[in-house]
Amino acid sequence: MSLIVLGEPPSIANQFLNEIRSKEIQQDRLRFRRNLERMGEIMAYEVSKQLSYKECMVTSPLSALQSRQLKSQPILITVLRAGLPYFQGFINYFDQANAGFIGAYRKEDGEELTINLEYLASPSLEGQEVILIDPMLATGKSFIRSVNALLNRGTPAHIHLASLIASPEGIQHVNENLKIPFTIWTFSVDEKLDDRFYIVPGLGDAGDLSFGTKL
Repeated sequence: MSLIVLGEPPSIANQFLNEIRSKEIQQDRLRFRRNLERMGEIMAYEVSKQLSYKECMVTSPLSALQSRQLKSQPILITVLRAGLPYFQGFINYFDQANAGFIGAYRKEDGEELTINLEYLASPSLEGQEVILIDPMLATGKSFIRSVNALLNRGTPAHIHLASLIASPEGIQHVNENLKIPFTIWTFSVDEKLDDRFYIVPGLGDAGDLSFGTKL
C-alpha cells in the first residue's frame, strides 16, 4: 500500500479543506460543492504526476517543440451521490477520460454497518489506471465493495483511491482487504470513527451538505 497525504505540506488546499469542515461555511451549499470540486482538481493534478507519459511534438505559431503528454487517460469512477462534486474536479482535469458510476450506500443495523450496491456503470478496466473517487474513506467498506464489483469489468493495472478525508480504521481495512496494486490519496487522516461510523472530526455527511437531506 502507498498512502499519500496531500494536506501535510501547507498549501491552498488546507484553506479549502478548512472551509469544507466549517459548520458555518457549510451553510452555503454552492460554496461547499465548489470547494469539493477545487479539491478534486488539486488531487487530480497530484495523481497525474504518477501516471505514464509519452514524447510528443507540439507546433506553436512560431516553432515546433518536443514535449510530453499522457499515454492514456485514466478511468474515473465515482460513488453516487456524495462523490459528484469531487468527481467534477477530476474530470475538469482529465477531460477526455472515460467514466463510471457506482450507486452504493451504507445501511446501519445496530453496531453493524453493511454496504449496499445497487447500480454500476463502467467501461472495461482491464490493464487501466483507475481513479476511484469518494470524498470520505470512513470504514473502508464501500471502497472494498466497489472495487470487488468493478473487478467484474476487468483487472486494473493500478487503482488510486481518492478520498478527501480518511480514518485510520478505513485505511487499515483497505490495506487488509485490497489485493491488487493501489494507492490511497487523501488530504487528511483524521482521528477516528465514532459509534455511527462517521469520521471525527471529519465534516459530516458530504452528500447531504451538497444536495440536501435524504429521506
